[in-house]
Amino acid sequence: MPYSLRHAGISLWLVSGVDPTEVARRAGHSVAVLYRFYAKVLDGKRDQANEKIERALNEALDHPGSPSE
Repeated sequence: MPYSLRHAGISLWLVSGVDPTEVARRAGHSVAVLYRFYAKVLDGKRDQANEKIERALNEALDHPGSPSE
C-alpha cells in the first residue's frame, strides 16, 4: 500500500502541472526514471486532469466544510 500511495502522490503532482524535474527531485528519482515509470501520466492527460482538479477546488471553495474537503 505505501507504494500505491507514493505512486498516487507523484502522479498527482505531475497531473497538477508541477515541473517534472521538481517532481523527480522530490521523489528521489532521476528525470529519466520519472519519465520511464510515469510516462502514461505525462502523455496527454495533463489538461484533462487540470480541469478536474480546478473544478474540485472551486467546489471546495464554494462549499466550505463539505465532505469533499
